[in-house]
Amino acid sequence: MARQRLKFLQIWNMCFGFFGIQIGFGLQNANTSRIFQTLGVDVNHLAILWIAAPATGLLVQPIIGHLSDKTWGRLGRRRPYFFWGAILTTLALFVMPNAPALWVAAGALWLMDASINITMEPFRAFVGDNLPDEQRAAGYAMQSFFIGLGAVLASALPWMLTNWLHVSNTAPAGQIPDAVRIAFYAGGAGLLLSVLWTVFTTQEYSPDQLEAFETAERAESGYQPHEEPEPSVNAYFGLAAGGLLGGAALALVVWGAKLEKELYVLAGLLAVFGAAGIVGVRLKRRGATRNGFSEVLEDFFRMPRTMRQLAVVQFFSWFGLFAMWIYTTPAVATVHFHATDAASKAYNTGADWVGVLFAVYNGVAALAALVIPLMVQATNRRISHAVCLGLGALGLLSFLLIREPGLLWIGMIGVGFAWSSILSAPYSILAGALPARKMGVYMGIFNFFIVIPQLLAATVLGLLLKTFFGGQAIFALVLGAASFAIAAAATFVVEDKR
Repeated sequence: MARQRLKFLQIWNMCFGFFGIQIGFGLQNANTSRIFQTLGVDVNHLAILWIAAPATGLLVQPIIGHLSDKTWGRLGRRRPYFFWGAILTTLALFVMPNAPALWVAAGALWLMDASINITMEPFRAFVGDNLPDEQRAAGYAMQSFFIGLGAVLASALPWMLTNWLHVSNTAPAGQIPDAVRIAFYAGGAGLLLSVLWTVFTTQEYSPDQLEAFETAERAESGYQPHEEPEPSVNAYFGLAAGGLLGGAALALVVWGAKLEKELYVLAGLLAVFGAAGIVGVRLKRRGATRNGFSEVLEDFFRMPRTMRQLAVVQFFSWFGLFAMWIYTTPAVATVHFHATDAASKAYNTGADWVGVLFAVYNGVAALAALVIPLMVQATNRRISHAVCLGLGALGLLSFLLIREPGLLWIGMIGVGFAWSSILSAPYSILAGALPARKMGVYMGIFNFFIVIPQLLAATVLGLLLKTFFGGQAIFALVLGAASFAIAAAATFVVEDKR
């Protein structure tokens, strides 16, 4: 007994919802800094306002993954989360461009990211559930294809509205331009319709069927996922002590040295992990571990070896991505369009051009999703991923070297290959190393290593730029290039058992 190989159209329908998800995600990435600066935020404080997004993912994704592992109903296992997450994300997309004040925009960003996470996390497990191992690379590549297409549309929408339909891309100080508002409305509608297409055109295996498939596949291949032993009370004590002491020490350093207040966020994050350890100790001692919190925490300690190795790759990959998303707009506007005033025509022209550049790298990512499976066949998944990350590093570095705005698209080719591979290769490798009954929760925990580097980037990048680079946003892209290079090197350590 084994999972059936799916036809091309079945894989297409299964992944099509990601087209809409990425429309919302792309609009957020390309326009959030612009909206915040329009509402009066200084460039050095941009990163901290982005912190709501990764912080929300840190909490939401493992919870949703755990719940979806245990869900089975009329809509299936994962699809109920696609459905409700898409509705909430659409509402957030309608609210954000109409924000009358900064706190409203920040709240809309939080709601949007929470909703996107509710929709996105089960999609990763969905592909792992439905496809046999030999089709997973193609399935995740199809997701990357739709992510690229959706992001092209989202990134270019304001520019298209301005240059093709003559919708204004400027507005009085403190107001969001019409081109941005209309782009968010169109994106919300596209997101909802595409996710509903996947919900109503696909089927899912039941938990019992998945368990039977896994038993047969493991018996045939002789490969068993290696999970660590059940954690002891001492492991929870270590998490509690390390988190609380580390958080307190960092807070004291920030206070004593009068460092940027954003670093208190990192101290708070450490304290949260410490508090989780304390709760884990108490529940473990009482034998009260049959609950969602204890199960997620135990699974965190029991991550398979391949997942731990991939965590390092993900950490540095997403630090580089977050540096790019936060700082490309101010970097290009300042260096290539010589503008610092967010209300000026030159700045908004630069911001529109960044939207086009983001569309380029996402378009390349869509095409790269067709090329990467061929790279995998010619080499393997690790080498292919390392090469793509190396191309991404060169692409980000090119922003420092190329000063003609019209040539910046060259670097976006490398970034596009990196982005496409980041969205597919780690998940393709990971899915085969996970037990089927825990696919959702482990995919959610894996998100920690996407979220934590984003939190780190949001709290330290502003400080690094101000301290070492005179507040010049362009050097955030250089740091992102270095991070991609480290991720590429770490890929060679990963065990890929097929």
